[in-house]
Amino acid sequence: MTPLINLLTQKTGITKIHVEAILKLLEEGSTIPFIARYRKEMTGGASDEQLREFETVYGYSKKSLERKEEIRRLIEERGHCTPELTTQINAAQTLQVLEDIYRPFKEKKNTRAASAIAAGLEPLAELLQSGRLELEVFKRKAGEFLKASIKTVDEAVQGAKDIVAERYSDDPREREHWRKQLFDYASFEIKGTKSLKEEGLFSKLAGKSEKISSIPSHRYLALMRGVSEKELSIKISIDMERVEESLKRNLLPRNCNSSSSLLLEAYLDGFKRLLFPSLEREIHGMIKERADIQAINTFGKNLTQLLNTPPVTKRVILGADPAYRTGCKLAVVDEHGTYLTHAVIYPTPPQSDYTASAKVVKELTQKYNITGVAIGNGTGSRETQEFFARVNRDEGLSLAYTVVSEAGASVYSASKIAHEEYPQLDVTIRGAISIAQRLRDPMAALVKIDPKSLGIGQYQHDVDQKLLEKQLESVTEDLVNRIGVDVNSASVSLLSYVAGVGSKVAKGIVEYREKSGAFTSKQELLKVKGLGVKAYEQCAGFFRIREGKSILDNTGVHPESYSAAQKLLKEYDVGSITKGEIPSIAKTLGIGEVTLGDILAELKKPGFDPRETLPPIIFSSDLTNIKELREGSIVSGVVRNIADFGAFVDIGLKNDGLIHISQMSEKRIAHPLEVLSVNQQLIRIRVIEIDVEKGKVGLSLREI
Repeated sequence: MTPLINLLTQKTGITKIHVEAILKLLEEGSTIPFIARYRKEMTGGASDEQLREFETVYGYSKKSLERKEEIRRLIEERGHCTPELTTQINAAQTLQVLEDIYRPFKEKKNTRAASAIAAGLEPLAELLQSGRLELEVFKRKAGEFLKASIKTVDEAVQGAKDIVAERYSDDPREREHWRKQLFDYASFEIKGTKSLKEEGLFSKLAGKSEKISSIPSHRYLALMRGVSEKELSIKISIDMERVEESLKRNLLPRNCNSSSSLLLEAYLDGFKRLLFPSLEREIHGMIKERADIQAINTFGKNLTQLLNTPPVTKRVILGADPAYRTGCKLAVVDEHGTYLTHAVIYPTPPQSDYTASAKVVKELTQKYNITGVAIGNGTGSRETQEFFARVNRDEGLSLAYTVVSEAGASVYSASKIAHEEYPQLDVTIRGAISIAQRLRDPMAALVKIDPKSLGIGQYQHDVDQKLLEKQLESVTEDLVNRIGVDVNSASVSLLSYVAGVGSKVAKGIVEYREKSGAFTSKQELLKVKGLGVKAYEQCAGFFRIREGKSILDNTGVHPESYSAAQKLLKEYDVGSITKGEIPSIAKTLGIGEVTLGDILAELKKPGFDPRETLPPIIFSSDLTNIKELREGSIVSGVVRNIADFGAFVDIGLKNDGLIHISQMSEKRIAHPLEVLSVNQQLIRIRVIEIDVEKGKVGLSLREI
C-alpha cells in the first residue's frame, strides 16, 4: 500500500495523511458526495470534483503498480531481469512506457523475425548489427547458416535483417523518440474518398492538413466520424528522407563497412513496416482519448449547468408541446410539479382554430390559476408563442411564457419511468408534462431522461461510451447531493441519485411513503426495506423533510451532528457567532471547525436551495422570424448547448443560432464555458450572418 500512497501523493498533490484517510473511507464503502460533504476534516476539505479526480488517479495508479509487478515477474521468468531493467520498470511513469519496456520480451510466434530466430539466424543478425564486416565477408558467413528451412544466402541475409528490424521497432528508446517526433511535428493528412458528398458535412475537411500536436478535439472527432462513414481517409505524413538521415547518423557504425547498407535497409524496414504503423495506431489512440476526455468534460459541465437551472416556484404551470397537424398538447402541473389535467388545442396550421384554442386555455387558466407557460422549442413553437401573445392581448390573460428545450421529452414519454408514473396517459401528454415539469424543477424532471438525449453533447456517440456514462452519472450524483432532495416529493429517479440509495432502495422509499404517509423525521428512513445503517449514514444528510418534527431535518446537517447542533441552538445565538469564536465553540461541542462552519450555514438558512442564488428564468415574449432578420439585428435568446467551438442559442427560430467562440468576447478565450453556460439568458445578441435557405443564423456577443 505504501508505494500506492506515495504515488497518489505525488500525482494528486494531496498530503499523505489525507490520501490515507480518503482510501480508508472509500474502502469502507463511503460515497464521494458523503466524503466531500461530511468528512472534510479527514480529507483536507477536498471537493467532490477533486475526489472524482482522485478516484481516477487512484484507479490508474493501482493498475500501473499491478502492471509493474506483472511485467517484472514475466521478465524474471524468462531469465532476462537485470538491476538496470528493474530500475527502468520502477521509474516508469505511464502504462505506455511500461509496455515499451516489456515489448522486446514478449513472445512473438507469427512474425518474420520469430521464424528467422527459430531457424537459428540470431548470431547472423548480431554480426549484421555490429557493422564490422564487409559485405562479401558477411555473405560468406551467411552461407554457414544454410539448412532445410534456409536454402539460399539471400534467405539467410533477409532473415537476419528481419531480426534486426524487429529489434529496432521494439527498442523502448526508439519508440519514445519517434512517438515524440510524430506527436510534435507530424500532421494528419485528410483526403476525400469516392463516397465523399460534395456539399456534405465532411467536404470542407477533405484536402486539409492538421498538426497532430494542436488539432482541436472536436475537429478530430469530426474527422474520425468522416472516416467511419467512409467519406474521408486520414493518415500521418512523415518525411522519410529525414528518418533515413536520422538512422544513418544515430544508429549506423561510424566506421561503416559495405554491409552497413544492409543494416540501414533493416532499420528502414523496421521503421516503415513495424514501428511507424504501430506508433500511428498509438497516436490515434492518444488523440482519441484526449478528444474523448475533452468532449465528455464539456458534456459534463453542460449537464451540471442544465440541472442547476433555477426552479420556477409559486406558479401553476401550463406545459405546451407544439405541433401542426396533430395539435398542441397541453398539461397543467401545480406549484409542486404534480400533474393536474391535460388538453389538446389546434391554434397552428393547418386548422388555425384560434377561437376554440383560446377558450380552452382561458378555462384552464381560470380553473387552475395558471400564471406561467412552458412552450417546447420544437415544430410550431414560434406560432404557439404568437398564439399565447394574442391570447394575453385579446382575452385579458396575464400568462407569462418562456420557451423550454423539449430535447428528450419524447424519449421520456415513451420510457418505462413515464409509463409507471402516468400509466393512463397517452405518450404525447406525457411529453407536455415533461416540458412543464422541466420548467418547474429542471433537476427533478431531467434526471428521468438519459443525458445523451438532452441535446447538450458534442460527438457524444463517437466517444468512449463507458467513460461518458460514468462521467454523466458522477456529475448528476454530485449535483443532486449538493442541492439536497425532498424525501416526501422526489421521484424514484431523483431519489436513486442520493448517495448510498440506488434504484432499489429509492423504490422502497416511495413504497413506504405511499403506504405509511410522509416521513416526519430522517430517523424514520431506517424503517425502509433495504436501507440499512451504512446506507443511512451515506444518504441521511442529503435528504430534506420540509415539515418534519425537527428543523434540523430540513437542513444539510447530518444526523450524526444533531446532538452538537441542538446544543449549539440551545446555548448560543447562532446568528451572532463570529469567525474568531469558532475554534473554541467547536472544541466545546466536540466537532471539527469546518463541520461547525457548515452547521452554522445550514441553521441560518433551513431548507435553502443553492439554485435560488442563480439568475431566475426570464419569461419573454420576443418573437423572431428568420425572414425578418437582418445583419446587425439585435435579438435575445437562451443558450441551449455548448461545444468546444461555440454555443447554440435559441432565439425563437426552428434552428438554434450559433455564436462561434471567436464572437463571444473582445478578449481571447480558451473555451466557451469561460463566458457562457447552458440555459443562460442572453438579452442582447447581434446577428452577423443569415442563411435563409439553410435556416442558419450566425450570432455575436462582441461590440460592433
